[in-house]
Amino acid sequence: MKVNFPYKKRYYDFNTFLRQQFGCRVHKISLDAGFSCPNRDGTKGTGGCIYCNPYGSGTGAWARGLSISEQIRQAKEFLSRRYKAKKFIAYFQSFCNTYGPYPRLKALYEEALAHEDIVGLAVGTRPDCVDERIISLLASYTDRYQVWIEYGLQSIHDRTLKLINRGHTYADFLKAVEMTAGRKILICVHIILGLPGENREDMLATVKALAQLPINGIKFHHLYVIKGTKMAEMYLKGEYTPLSQEEYVELLIEALELLPPHIVVQRLMGDPRKDELLAPAWSLRKRETLTLIEKRLEEKNTWQGKRWQQN
Repeated sequence: MKVNFPYKKRYYDFNTFLRQQFGCRVHKISLDAGFSCPNRDGTKGTGGCIYCNPYGSGTGAWARGLSISEQIRQAKEFLSRRYKAKKFIAYFQSFCNTYGPYPRLKALYEEALAHEDIVGLAVGTRPDCVDERIISLLASYTDRYQVWIEYGLQSIHDRTLKLINRGHTYADFLKAVEMTAGRKILICVHIILGLPGENREDMLATVKALAQLPINGIKFHHLYVIKGTKMAEMYLKGEYTPLSQEEYVELLIEALELLPPHIVVQRLMGDPRKDELLAPAWSLRKRETLTLIEKRLEEKNTWQGKRWQQN
């Protein structure tokens, strides 16, 4: 029997949070605005993160000539039909979506927010690509919209960040969180389990550190290997072994136990494209993996936050 957790699932999932806020099905619309990253364009490095594909986890829509408005129009039509979504969050996802001239950022955000049934804005970025002016701009929308900023951290360990070519430090992340907190902007943090050189204690240390910060959401990703990346070279040379499905499930459950129950879990695993994936093969069995996570939570009679008070 589950105890001490107020929601239907054993973790605070994003759909539950959005229904609480809006009373209906709300869906994110992933947008590609043609941005880059400072570890790609030579400002801090080249090549991007060693695991990142050429689209930066995005769709490539901008390169195909689709404006933000057209991306939203197409996505609303599809999501309304397939998922019965009533409201939408404009999610600037691909690459670093605060990395550009202020006037262009403002114009793109406001183009997205002008559409009917858009109730929120989510901006994916890096902790070293925000400043007071950008944070103030995002804060200016919070009276009318739900606003998320999604910081790609991946790990609190600087040795890992250097190895994966992030181009920023954990201190950069802490500075960004301090700048953002208290501004009515919701903070979501992305982390990756299974990064090269990290053991179980390293990964859980990242979760424990985040549990002490004023954040509102988290996205968990497993590290999968994409063809043509530096990670692929490491994998093919035998220098990197991905987590097994069982290892990932057990690690994720431990991570959930360490999280405060108020932190919204926006994602439990990554979602690679079949034609790009090199390893591990179980990455494509998302439904199976999510079912295993929920099954193991029940078998262990555990839930998000069960061990948080003990930290």
